Amino acid sequence: MAFVDSLTVMLLLTGFSALTLALYVFLAARGKKDFNVLIAPAFIFGIFDAVSGFVMSFTWPLPGAYNMLFGDPLLALGLLMIAGAYMLYKRMDVRILSIFAVFLGVYIAIGAASMSTFNLESGSHFLSSFGFYVVSASAALFSPLVYANVKRKGKYAYYFLFALLILSAFAAFFIGYTGLYSHLQSPP
Repeated sequence: MAFVDSLTVMLLLTGFSALTLALYVFLAARGKKDFNVLIAPAFIFGIFDAVSGFVMSFTWPLPGAYNMLFGDPLLALGLLMIAGAYMLYKRMDVRILSIFAVFLGVYIAIGAASMSTFNLESGSHFLSSFGFYVVSASAALFSPLVYANVKRKGKYAYYFLFALLILSAFAAFFIGYTGLYSHLQSPP
């Protein structure tokens, strides 16, 4: 059986998830209270992230620690996205999920440190991969900023979190699209 590397599509959907989260933060900063437009994308991207993260975490398709480095956080992100979609649908306050996102951020930060310490990525891929993990960990660690008071200077906290999520999305897109390009060059 041939090895199929689905990491590129997983990275692209991670970028879509980050953009969905960024849109939520942006709309919340602008004082919007109705987030119905985000329910379907959050649920769909969450399902994909959770299923692909689960498969990667529990079937170990990649060599060594890469399954833990990418599969586990992707599974957690997917579950948070599904929970967020459900909570938005039920008109519940989704900000509580930021507390759980902090623990995901710690996991990703440890992954970033391990990536550097154990040379899990090197050469031309190191900077983009390490940057993706650092920015993603920062976004998750700072996610409780959604509790800032939007009517006062807390709006800037939202915009800071929005910027981190946009950077995380673009890093995921960059790695995913360059991976797609390089995989299409390889012989069948």
